[in-house]
Amino acid sequence: MWLLDALAAGFRHPTDEARLQYFRIVLGLALTVRFLLSLDHSGWNRFAPGTYSTFALTKRIGEQRFHRLARAYKPVLAARPVAALALATGVLPRLSALLVIAALAFELTYAKSPNTLRFAILMTGTLVLAGALGTGLPEHRMSTHNTWAQALCVLVTTDLYWGSAWSKARSAQFRSGLYLAQWVHVFTQVKDRLPRGEHFIPGVVRRHLGTLSERSVRAWRLVAVTVIALEVLLPPALLIERTRTAAIVVGIAMHVGFSCLKPRQLIAFSSITLAGYILFAAT
Repeated sequence: MWLLDALAAGFRHPTDEARLQYFRIVLGLALTVRFLLSLDHSGWNRFAPGTYSTFALTKRIGEQRFHRLARAYKPVLAARPVAALALATGVLPRLSALLVIAALAFELTYAKSPNTLRFAILMTGTLVLAGALGTGLPEHRMSTHNTWAQALCVLVTTDLYWGSAWSKARSAQFRSGLYLAQWVHVFTQVKDRLPRGEHFIPGVVRRHLGTLSERSVRAWRLVAVTVIALEVLLPPALLIERTRTAAIVVGIAMHVGFSCLKPRQLIAFSSITLAGYILFAAT
């Protein structure tokens, strides 16, 4: 297993430079899409006078800090897709990565769900530490230039999965299947009242598992336990060559399911996580 060899050798174990470069491209494109989506759905006018976002953030951070943030909000929103696209295309990649990190950190000041942002910051931060980010198309070359950064990406992804599994396992509501049953049930009730598609849950799932019946909760309990088990098993399975292909297929299916619950919020997160699978192999 290359990761253990790299740790034992003080990260002087060679890896294919192209792997981190492919990851840079996908991460940059995923964040470009995320940043562009944030301009829609009232995102551009989030802090217009009289909006709830303005009221809530002012109460939380104070009027003076809010006005400073509001002045910077639209310029940052306009600039960050450019930085993410530059990262994807390899234009000044290290500087672009730092600008993307700054833009994500800025969003943390008002974000309601910061965990996906923190993950994106950590994964982008590993690129800053790489020695061969590339400036265009990936180049397949074995060296130690990206070993440290690639190992960090693997460890961050592993921590994401194991931390998520731990928090889910500690939640009696999630383990019981009730959380997922409630989510699908509520969406089934309100989907026709939403102004636009917020979720994508297939009709067959809504019809058969969109209630709070004992049968429905029991089925979602099986899904919940399976997700916890997969999040524990996926990182080692991705590192082992014999199980890697199966782990990739299972991981993609799992993240497609996640993204159905919150497509707009999770499309970039799932894309970055799945792109990280590239880094679990060294050659």
